[in-house]
Formats: sequence, structure tokens, C-alpha cells
Amino acid sequence: MPKPLTDQEKRKQISVRGLAGDRNVATKRDYYFALANTVRDHLVGRWIRTQQHYYEKDPKRVYYLSLEFYMGRTLQNTMVNLALENACDEAIYQLGLDMEELQDIEEDAGLGNGGLGRLAACFLDSMASLGLAAYGYGIRYEFGIFNQKIVNGWQVEEADDWLRYGNPWEKARPEYMRPVHFYGRVEHTPEGVKWVDTQVVLALPYDTPIPGYRNNVVNTMRLWSAKAPCDFNLKDFNVGGYIQAVLDRNLAENISRVLYPNDNFFEGKELRLKQEYFVVAATLQDIIRRFKSSKFGSTEVVRVDLSTLPEKVAIQLNDTHPAMAIPELMRILVDTEHLTWEKAWDICTRTCAYTNHTVLPEALERWPTDLLQNLLPRHLEIIYEINRRHLERIAKLYPGDDDRLRRMSLVEEGHQKKINMAHLCIVGSHAVNGVARIHSDILKATLFKDFYEVDPDKFQNKTNGITPRRWLVMCNPGLAEVIAERIGDDYIRDLDQLKKLLEFVDDDSLICDIAKIKQENKLKFSAYLEEQYKVKINPNSMFDVQVKRIHEYKRQLLNCLHIITLYNRIKKEPNKDWTPRTIMIGGKAAPGYHTAKLIIRLITAIGEIVNNDPVVGDRLKVIFLENYKVTLAERIIPASDLSEQISTAGTEASGTGNMKFMLNGALTIGTMDGANVEMAEEAGEENLFIFGMRVEDVEAMDKSGYDAMEYYNRIPELKQAMDQIAGGFFSPDQHDLFKDIVNMLLHHDRFKVFADYEAYIKCQDKVSALYRNPKEWTKKVIYNIASCGKFSSDRTISQYAREIWGMEPSLEKIPAPDDPRQ
Repeated sequence: MPKPLTDQEKRKQISVRGLAGDRNVATKRDYYFALANTVRDHLVGRWIRTQQHYYEKDPKRVYYLSLEFYMGRTLQNTMVNLALENACDEAIYQLGLDMEELQDIEEDAGLGNGGLGRLAACFLDSMASLGLAAYGYGIRYEFGIFNQKIVNGWQVEEADDWLRYGNPWEKARPEYMRPVHFYGRVEHTPEGVKWVDTQVVLALPYDTPIPGYRNNVVNTMRLWSAKAPCDFNLKDFNVGGYIQAVLDRNLAENISRVLYPNDNFFEGKELRLKQEYFVVAATLQDIIRRFKSSKFGSTEVVRVDLSTLPEKVAIQLNDTHPAMAIPELMRILVDTEHLTWEKAWDICTRTCAYTNHTVLPEALERWPTDLLQNLLPRHLEIIYEINRRHLERIAKLYPGDDDRLRRMSLVEEGHQKKINMAHLCIVGSHAVNGVARIHSDILKATLFKDFYEVDPDKFQNKTNGITPRRWLVMCNPGLAEVIAERIGDDYIRDLDQLKKLLEFVDDDSLICDIAKIKQENKLKFSAYLEEQYKVKINPNSMFDVQVKRIHEYKRQLLNCLHIITLYNRIKKEPNKDWTPRTIMIGGKAAPGYHTAKLIIRLITAIGEIVNNDPVVGDRLKVIFLENYKVTLAERIIPASDLSEQISTAGTEASGTGNMKFMLNGALTIGTMDGANVEMAEEAGEENLFIFGMRVEDVEAMDKSGYDAMEYYNRIPELKQAMDQIAGGFFSPDQHDLFKDIVNMLLHHDRFKVFADYEAYIKCQDKVSALYRNPKEWTKKVIYNIASCGKFSSDRTISQYAREIWGMEPSLEKIPAPDDPRQ
């Protein structure tokens, strides 16, 4: 029975009815907007009060700077965090409407590529839930990550026009518009340095409320949109060029037009550098305005002394994308506020901190100096000065070690001079962190070894986490409820309490309940799949899922080789009692990444053969999940049995999908990479399916040399699978369709797929065997769920707050808007 409604909830219900209006003319979309605006009403009072609270208390504020915020949908998350779900469900039911249908009208806010952008979104949820005065700053892309269509087995991209029908969750704030400068030249005058003759673009902020979990805190995500100034291109007395000048406003406004769709890959384009500086310049003006105007327990109108900035402001750089914050802050302090370099540098380094997200060399940002010279000439001067002083310090510590100076320089000499943005971030920050213990160790031992030797105290680890609000309570209410029945619902804000489930690991009623919820989720997802993709699947088969961006290092190809091996085994012994599997692979390939697109084509080709073979029947199905995004993750993860986390050891910095599967009752097959290592440590290695080379083995093989042909010639099932791919078995109309993949795997595979093939197949055999014993399988599931506490983003953010930002998280509620003020 739904809970009885309070008077306030009844009033809201009536207002939904009022907004809904005449049933005959209102569309489903009208009802969605009516509901969204009703829920939004419950946010604004708390939002205003929270910001008022910060203004009065003047706490230290943290600014999370990111070029990506992969938010997904907002409606249901807001209802969960504000405890409005029951009231809204009831109101919508009374109107004869279907809540799920209305929720499906909302577009995902797809302002990110994958892990890095989704991490930022989870962090915003945790920062609000922990009562931190936090702000997410980024770009309001008009077009987010592309929509993926599969046409004749190939990925085709479509623009993501997510704002087409408007966004009820954002509020434009034109009163806080800021100018951002580009190009121009630098003048050194007796009064100081001036950056002149610049082109101006205006940054228009849009604010989105970020509600904490049932604590009445509502923080702000502020995304900047680019606007041309009114006099754009008109001040150059180009007589008669008025129409063209107005049309050219588009050039300025292109800055916030579209998200670059690369994951773990650097594309050194001018427009991307403009985006990076645009968000940084607008944000820093905002930070300093807020710092100067905050009330701080005295009657003084504004702060003038910027030396206390690090006591009141923390800036976290989400990868090197916002690295220009360091020279920009120096420019403001030295050129505008007229501080000495030494004082400015002290403020800058104590304020900024940097999170590294990858060790892959192709992902590291290295901007050509000629591009910077043209676009941001003053910033390049400042970077050179930072580098001069940095190298002076290193030369004192290591006299005569010229090679070390070259390695540690911010400037990479060569055919084309480049600025190494990671080096800039390390030198300009007081803390540098990796995102899982193994990743942080690799940074200290390899990529940043020289810097670690000089400043060991600067380097930290902050293992990633996920928000249990979206990734359990919201996407898997059945499981959340079964857990709450055993241990109460306090675990939602303190995920470590899941440990209490260990008392129930042999409890038949819990084992039964957890298996039942999984089966219901699988049935629901099967129905969704049938409706969306017109494919019928066996809900009693094992749901074996690999969803993530398509990349060679994530080794979707290893998964493909297992599928082909399984297929060949069933064909060879069709009468054997095989464990049935539905293998689902989903993810987007960067539009310019040829190999990744070909991998998608291989997956769809394998599916065409396997799924239409009558001998195989429903014992093996292969599905490519089209257009994987946050909302699809929320459907598939609760329905998964097996989570594939099979990157080459040492390549996946952390992974966060791995944690979502673990929390939702899937078992993991994976390498000792990223956070998998800590997952195995928490749950017990015997409760995961760990296989393959460790980091040390990969390093040893790099030294001795990896010979793919040796494996190909030694392992008959591997040879058979490769010969089928190469010989056109999966591409009968074009036998050499996959020649580039075959050639790569045999002759230049950086990620050593064949080296882990045998161990992977053996491990998958163990998975199949255990799946036939549902009780033992479910016991392992319970061990996994009970060991998830560490992987809450609440824990991650508490560590950032205490160990990097110098802030104290709190689980206190602040007064609701209708409570009398203290």
C-alpha cells in the first residue's frame, strides 16, 4: 500500500492536475513537463536556502572543474533524493498515467564520453549528500555524445539534439554573464603586463540544481554557454558587411556547440583548446567574484586580500582538460591583482589539485606551442616562466642531470614544440591523485616517477566510487528493498553497512529473494530487448555483459574470441548439456577510431551467424546493444549475471562500471586491473573470476617481446577462431572485411589479447560450471554485494574532502524551506 499523502503532497497532486489541463489536448510530453516542473518546485526552496546558508556560514568551497558531466536523466533521481517518489507515483496513477512512460520522455543529458564524465556526475551527488559547499563547472554543450545507430552492422553517428524540447532542470543566469578573451597580443608596460586587442566571447551560465540525499542540501552545477557580444564583428567598420557580421556570430558561439566524442584519446584541435580555456576563464572569474563578495562573519563588504584564497577555495581539475586554470589563475593574480609571482604561485599551488585518469600515451594532452602562442599568448609566457622556475629547482636538486631536466620539462622539444599538460598540472598543484590503488602506484613508478622522487608527499590515491542512490536505489528498487528488509535503509547514506549482509550469506530466504529479484530484472530487460530490438532471448540463460566504450585496451576482441570458441564447441558437440548464455556487448566507438568501428562490425557479424544457426538454438545468443548510455546502463546492469572487466593489466585506470555490476548482484570475470584489484581484496578473490597476466607479467613480456604467432600456432581453438575471422566465415559477402583486425592481432597488438586467451577460456568454463549451481552462485553474489561499501562515491569524496580539500563532510540535515529558520 502506498503511504498516505500529507496535505502538502495532496496540494502538489492537485497542482499536477492543474498543470496537466485538458486530457484531450495534453500530450504525454505535456504531462512529463508538468511533472518535472512540479518536482522542480520542491527543489527551488531548498536550493535558495542552501545557497543562503553558504553565504552566511562562508564555508570553504570546492570547485570541480570538468569538460564532461555525464548526468543521464534527472527526474527520477530528484524524486529519490527528495523522497517524493511515492507521492508522485500516486498522483500520476490517479491521473490514469504511466510513470515509466513519462520518465521515458526525458532526454539523457549526455555531456560526457564515459567513465570520466560519469564520475563527475556521481561526485556531484556525493558532495551534495555529504553537505559540502560544492560547485560543478563545465560546458553546456548544445550537442552531447552522439546517438549511435547500427546500420547494416556498422556504427552510424547521429547528432544528439538533447535540448530540442527544452530542459526543465536548468535556469539561465544572464546576470552572471562573463567575458572570455582569445587571440590578441601581449604588451609589457611599466604599469605591468597587458593582454590587448583580444577577441571577446561571452560566457552565459546555466544552473542545474544538485540535490543531496534527503538532507535538504541543493548544490549547483553551472554550465557555460558561448554567446557572441552584441558588437561582434561590427566594430571593424566593414561597411555593408552587416548581414555577414551577424551571421558570423556563429563562429564565436560554436565554442559550446558540441562535445568532442573521444574517450582516452587526445585530438589537438584549436576548437577543443578554446573549449578548455573558455570553461576555465569563465569559472575563475566566478570563483574570485564569489570569494570577494562572500559575507564572512563581519560587516566588511568585500574581501580584497586574495592571500586567503586557499583557505576558502579548492579547485579540483578532472584530468588535464581544465589545466589552463593554472596559468589563468596566475594571470589574474599577477597581471590583474598585481601580486608578486612568489605570492601568486603559493596561492595557486595551494588552491589547485589534479586527478589523473589514464596512463595511455595517446590520451595525454600535449598542446603545440604555436597554437597557444596564437590563441593565448599571455598564458604561454606564463607557462614558460613556470617552467623556468621549475627547472631551476630541479637543476639545483640534480646538478648536471640534463636528461632529467628534459624529461621533467613542461616543454617538449622536437619536430614541433609542445606543452605537456600533465606536467603543468603536477607542478601547479599541491596534490596529484590516481583513481585506483594500482593506477596510483603505476603513476609513481612510471609516468610521473621523476616528479614523485622530488615531491613524494604530493602523490595520493583516491579510488573511484559510484553513487548508491542512482546505481542501486533508483535503478534496482527491488534489490534495495530486499537489502533494507534485512539491515534497514541507513546503508543508502553509509554503504559500509552492507557488511551486515554477511550474517545472512547462508540464509535461504535471502538467497531466494536475491535470485528472485535478479530473475525479475532479467524478465523485464528481456521484454525491453524484444520491444526495442525485436530479438527474443532466453531469460533463463546467463546474461554475460560487457558495456563500456569500444577500445582496443578494453579488449572486446577477447570477448569475441570466447564467443567464437563457445560457438565452435556447441557445433562440435551439439548434444552436450551446455550452460546457455546471452552475451551482450554495448558501447560507442569514437567516430574517427577505425579499429573500434571495425570491432563493432565484427560483433554484429558474429551475431548474424550465431543467432541464425538452428543447431545452436537459444543456448548462445550474441547481441550488440545499440546506443549505450546512462539510461540503458540503468536497465541492463540490474539484469546482468556476469560482468566483463577484461582490460590488459595496467591499462584501465579504475573502471566504475565494474562497481555498478558488483552492487547490483552480478559476478565479475576480470583481470587484476584498475579497481578490480580492490574489489577482489574486499570480497575475497575466490568470489570473483580473476584470470590472466598481472602488471608484472605484462612488464616482463614487454621486455622479452610478445609473440602473437606463438599462441596462434600452439592453441588449436584460437587458431580456428582466427582462421574463421580471416577466412570470411563471419563475412561471407566480403571475405577480407576483418583483415585489419586479424593483422593487428597477429602482428602489432599492444594489448596482448592472445596472451590471456587460454586463461580467459578456462576461467569462463569455471563461470559456466558455477552458474549451474544457482545456490552457490547466489552466495557469491551476496559476498560481493556485502563487500561494496568501499566503492561508494561518498567514501571517495570524504577522502578528497579531508585529504586534499581540507574540508569536513557532514551527514547533518539542514532545515527544510518550510521549517522555521534557526
